[in-house]
Amino acid sequence: MDIKICGLKTDDALAAALDAGASHVGFIFFPKSPRNVAPEQAGRLRQAALGRARAVAVTVDADDAALDAIVSVAAPDILQLHGKEMPERVAAVKARYGLPVIKALSVSTPADFTRVAAYAGVADRLLFDAKPPAGSQLPGGNGVSFDWALLRQLEEGVDYMLSGGLNATNVGEAIRLANPPGLDVSSGVERAPGIKDTALIDEFFRAVRAAKDQSRA
Repeated sequence: MDIKICGLKTDDALAAALDAGASHVGFIFFPKSPRNVAPEQAGRLRQAALGRARAVAVTVDADDAALDAIVSVAAPDILQLHGKEMPERVAAVKARYGLPVIKALSVSTPADFTRVAAYAGVADRLLFDAKPPAGSQLPGGNGVSFDWALLRQLEEGVDYMLSGGLNATNVGEAIRLANPPGLDVSSGVERAPGIKDTALIDEFFRAVRAAKDQSRA
């Protein structure tokens, strides 16, 4: 199971994620987010992840100029589009940069999964996140979740990561209900918005391992 620790900003948080076994590390490029980083900062942090985890650049409706700067300076392995990008935009980004693309889709009701088919054939992977609460300016990282049982309606073979409100307390239930191929956590391993807690990162990974062990028992 892939695990992405998203919204990393510091050396100690990145080291904790890598040492715990993160397969992906995410850097957010969105000024409204408390987890926002500059391309130069992400590029420096990204060096520590080389050969250990895949670096993901998370953007929200970014234009080509912004993406050009991120790709050239931060050198991510993967681009994550977390805004309202249509399938055509996803295809254009893939063609422009030659990088795998994760497309985030907000979920609240079964009807939200009707968009999956349009994106699954274009994006390399999907990420299902909870719809943001009313008034939030952030498309993700809000610490809210959706009904994970909805994921059972997905067609077999859809590759995705589950995000939204995950933490050490509830990730076992998420695994039991959906057994997702990937997990994405951000606010669930923070002691304050944008401030990662290395102990919570370790606790999250322990909870995932315990849940996987229980599922195999």
